[in-house]
Amino acid sequence: MNKNVGGIDRILRIVVGLGLIGATLLHYLPVWGWIGVVPLATGAIGWCPAYLPFGIKTCKSA
Repeated sequence: MNKNVGGIDRILRIVVGLGLIGATLLHYLPVWGWIGVVPLATGAIGWCPAYLPFGIKTCKSA
């Protein structure tokens, strides 16, 4: 599993994921806010399965 998420994309995913989860815990959002786990996880591991079919890669080549 090669990394395909990098840089700003990765930071934004983590921030958005934490924001959604935090807003849900503080009751600003209903239960659907737990979807924030998805961008948080993909940002944390640096790999997004949705990028595969489109050949998208936002990280620099090693």
